[in-house]
Amino acid sequence: MKVDVKTLDGKKMTADAADTLVGSALRIAPGFVATAVDEAAGVETTIEAHFSPAKVRYIPTTIVNRAIGDELDEARMRHTITQGILQAAVPHCIALRLDEGPDAQWLTVADLTTGDGRIIPPWMASAVVKRGMKDERWDVIEILYGAAVLAGAPPVKLISLELDVPQRTAEDWIRKARDSGRLVGMTATIGRPASG
Repeated sequence: MKVDVKTLDGKKMTADAADTLVGSALRIAPGFVATAVDEAAGVETTIEAHFSPAKVRYIPTTIVNRAIGDELDEARMRHTITQGILQAAVPHCIALRLDEGPDAQWLTVADLTTGDGRIIPPWMASAVVKRGMKDERWDVIEILYGAAVLAGAPPVKLISLELDVPQRTAEDWIRKARDSGRLVGMTATIGRPASG
């Protein structure tokens, strides 16, 4: 799903807008406005969401559906996919650094996202599942876990899909990432309890 993501004051979302620390290494935007168009239904949906520190996720505060064109499908207009729009928008609102040096640039997770909608590029996914890549693996787990939690989606499922590993492996890696000091302050309330 293609979304146009802007800051709360209407500017293009960039890594600079992400100024709120979440977890051990992620910065996020305090809120966003995302717009997606469903051409088949003839509906444009705009969502305004704000980060809730208490819930550690983005909470939609405004949802506006607008007909575009003459082919409005009223039934589909009532069933827009708010969750899908949130999940597509959140990677634009999370910033991270891939390097640790003083000149390291902040990037949004969307800058890493591939054209097929995956959050982590295939080269990165294949690298972190190899033995001996623990620190890099925990970094990627934090990115994926954070993206899922902030969008209100199940992190185990996202990690399993993104890294092409069984859900039990994803659960184990979440526990180990948390034990290594990652995922600070981030807790999922969706999905399997063990992934917490």
